[in-house]
Amino acid sequence: AAAREAVEAVGADRVALLYVTHAIPDAMDETSGPGDGDGRAYSVDQAELAAAITSEVDTVLGTDLPAGLAFCSRSGSPRTPWLEPDVNDRLRELADEGEVEHVVVVPIGFISDHMEVVHDLDVEAAATATEVGLGMSRVPTPGSDRAFVSGLVDLMLERAGQARGEQPVRPTWRDLDSHPAVCPVGCCPNLRESRPALCGSD
Repeated sequence: AAAREAVEAVGADRVALLYVTHAIPDAMDETSGPGDGDGRAYSVDQAELAAAITSEVDTVLGTDLPAGLAFCSRSGSPRTPWLEPDVNDRLRELADEGEVEHVVVVPIGFISDHMEVVHDLDVEAAATATEVGLGMSRVPTPGSDRAFVSGLVDLMLERAGQARGEQPVRPTWRDLDSHPAVCPVGCCPNLRESRPALCGSD
């Protein structure tokens, strides 16, 4: 709803949705995912969420908005490949393409407006948008939103039920089998040393 409201506030003419999540090293993304699966669960999850939100916005507003995924908060050695594009690079690309005049930035990888979000998006990305002549608005993170907090409570109750050997209903918008509640052996291996997943069965 927040992304739709942000689009409605500026009008849907020549507007793009740009979803932003935290960057991680490419090698970490490659090994993310349940067990010995295909990996890249992190970036795939983010892309699927962005597509689901875009679909809902387009359905409600009757639009066909351009949308994409970008990353922020890269750190570490510049020689280490990280997930791309950086949000600032993508804003520059959108300006060069000349198809949009305003970008609605949706921080799907963060749950609160902490200083990292404020600096990376409200300061740096906003400055880049101004530099390249794009309008930009930023959707707030869920924070203490009632529906978001209620969803977290539901998840905790589900996990508690499973820990007691129950089989609670797990309503979801996606495939449950790809994301079990307890990480299987080998899920998201530590690239530096062998360690079990914190919530895992190994």
